[in-house]
Amino acid sequence: MAEYCFGVDLGGTTVKIGLFTSEGKLIDSQEIPTRKEDEGSHILSDICEAIDAKLVDRKMTRDDLIGVGIGIPGPITKDGSVLGCVNLGWGIFNVEEKLSQMLGGVKVKAGNDANVAALGETWQGGGRGFEDIVLVTLGTGVGGGIIIGGKIIPGSNGAAGEIGHIPAVVGRDAEVCGCGKKGCLETVASATGIVRETKKLLAKSEDDSSLRKKKELTCKDIFDAAKEGDKLALKAVDKLTFALGKSIAGIAAVTNPQVIVIGGGVSKAGKFLLDKIEEYFNEYAFHATKNVKFALATLGNDAGMYGAAALILD
Repeated sequence: MAEYCFGVDLGGTTVKIGLFTSEGKLIDSQEIPTRKEDEGSHILSDICEAIDAKLVDRKMTRDDLIGVGIGIPGPITKDGSVLGCVNLGWGIFNVEEKLSQMLGGVKVKAGNDANVAALGETWQGGGRGFEDIVLVTLGTGVGGGIIIGGKIIPGSNGAAGEIGHIPAVVGRDAEVCGCGKKGCLETVASATGIVRETKKLLAKSEDDSSLRKKKELTCKDIFDAAKEGDKLALKAVDKLTFALGKSIAGIAAVTNPQVIVIGGGVSKAGKFLLDKIEEYFNEYAFHATKNVKFALATLGNDAGMYGAAALILD
């Protein structure tokens, strides 16, 4: 009887591959490079080779597998089709069918990487014990995923949960997002965004700030300074947490989650960050959604692997 599965987190730089038991225990993992040359045509074959090599190493065969779950950085339809991944060079094709065929008929389930990470945090991370969660990941950009009743809400073409592209900033000074729109949440609420906004404040103001001594300003520098009471850093953090708190209040009015899980590199600011987001959330949230809990993600870079395994183990 099949007792194992693989969870694959396909990123733009590396592919993380985890071997799990049917109970959800991670027993082995590895990383391989994401070869994007030739329009990403090598990626799936590289994943298959890594999976087969791991099976040989573990004295296992494909018959021991319940299946393979995979998180992909792009929209995924309900039938497992990817609607193009610019970062991978992929066009439109059914990734579930293709990968399953390459693995000799092993069951494959695919999902958007942020949604899959949200499922991982629901299953074994910061959202464990809850069925209705919203994951917000704060890194170079802002990502997210929505889980209701323990299931991913993908939307009609896999684009649900694109929290970073909520139009959160209004006015002529709104920054242009990487997606081409102006004023997306991630222009102010990402690590990139807060650094850019802080540099603007430093240029406009003559206020004393420890941040002026930094040659290469980072998100961590800004939060460390804010925790020490640096007024300019606090202004920058306030802009980020205001945008997040208000946006999450809007999300909660639609999804009514039990818990909001905050992940990504910016979340390393910890309770200091959560408290400020929650303060603005409570100011703008509809009264019936205010009982939501805020929590930090706990799986880190492994969330995608766990969530991909959960796609198969359900």
